[in-house]
Amino acid sequence: MRTVYAVSGGVSKFAKARPDKTFQAVIKESYDYAIQDIGLDFRQFTEMVDGSVVSYFSDHFSRQLMAGIMANDYLGLCPKPNHRVEGGGATGGICFQEAWKAVASGYMDICAAYGFETMSHVETWKGNEFIALASDVSFDYPVGGFYSGYYAMMVTRHMKEFGTTVEEMAHVSVKNHLNAYHNPYSQKRNRYTIEDVRNAPMVAWPLTRLDICVMSDGAAATILVSEEGLEKLEAAGAQIPRPLVKVTGIGRGTDAMRMADRPHQSYDDFLKRNLLPHEDTAETLAYYKELWAEGFRYPGVHSFRAGRMGSKEAYKNAGIHDPLKEIDFVELHDAYTSSEIQTYEDMGLCRYGEGGSFAASGKAFMPGIDYGLDLSDDPLCPVNPSGGLIACGHPVGATGLMQAVFAIWQLQESIEKHFDDPALQVKDAQRGAIHSHAGTGTYVTVSILEKGA
Repeated sequence: MRTVYAVSGGVSKFAKARPDKTFQAVIKESYDYAIQDIGLDFRQFTEMVDGSVVSYFSDHFSRQLMAGIMANDYLGLCPKPNHRVEGGGATGGICFQEAWKAVASGYMDICAAYGFETMSHVETWKGNEFIALASDVSFDYPVGGFYSGYYAMMVTRHMKEFGTTVEEMAHVSVKNHLNAYHNPYSQKRNRYTIEDVRNAPMVAWPLTRLDICVMSDGAAATILVSEEGLEKLEAAGAQIPRPLVKVTGIGRGTDAMRMADRPHQSYDDFLKRNLLPHEDTAETLAYYKELWAEGFRYPGVHSFRAGRMGSKEAYKNAGIHDPLKEIDFVELHDAYTSSEIQTYEDMGLCRYGEGGSFAASGKAFMPGIDYGLDLSDDPLCPVNPSGGLIACGHPVGATGLMQAVFAIWQLQESIEKHFDDPALQVKDAQRGAIHSHAGTGTYVTVSILEKGA
């Protein structure tokens, strides 16, 4: 298996609507950005790239089947290999990993991964209906199975099990919105307080409008290469930013579509299948044993088993033992403030049951930014320095790739160059994780990117 480098990335402006451009032109906006960032022109790169992967979630939003091949044609990539991937909210993350596979396997030396969604063509209620089709249409959907309802149910269970509070959830919203304030590509650049989040219109208790991501138009693109691909680009005059960024580990997990179909594990099964290496201590084992004695069951509806399995596989492949100590930042799928809290636990940034207190502690915040909050701890591993889905936006097929682009820029130490503002640069970052999540945790991807020599 070959070493894979993520040499460049580009994003379009994320917005509620992009009436100025077709979906193909929005994709090209991000694709051109990625090419120009390595100093090549469009025609040069298009002749050199071996193929591509395209991601978008729903044919319904664009009212166009096979939109991927239309984009491929618009980018001048025909007749080179291309395929479309789709996996709900994890679509962009799967796209990134499929491009990684094409290069790591030797099938391609240079692969472009691009994704998009144009969700503004329909009213919000209709968009929510389209998204709800990613639940079981035979059982859940007919009885009101919309995603805000699912996530409200999951977090109320989390609150009952662990004492998680609405104020802890609001910390996530305040953090991510203020991070996005410094990100010129983000959809929502606003400053909020805990009170603002809680006083926003209620959508599905306890989730307010400011606890939930919004529908977006946007696109993102990344370029992945092998050693041979790197040499080809540089021989053609490409100025590849240094330090290089390597993709050192990928992982995926899955789970049943219907939450009612997800089996509970015994304590022994949990230790055997789901425990992360750094959790294998007497203190943590005693903690989990006490949870089981109190009636805790895993995964339940308060945890994403697919997120734990994707994290576990990615960490193993990247040689990570203790993620909180060995990962410098995380871009994770925060479609809801509650899902960010749940994902802290799945990724092992804290133990199951401690996500709420972790959210309010300050450990997931950026240093040097005044959030107007009384935080007990210094930043340790910034989560969603981009602003995440809640504030940066969630054009579904682009989201996982957007995370990859921002991770690449973090590790290239080029945030100030791209944002014209150094506030969101994680100082001396050596390793980052990107996490993309579908449905109620049916598909989850985790990829590890590291700064090379």
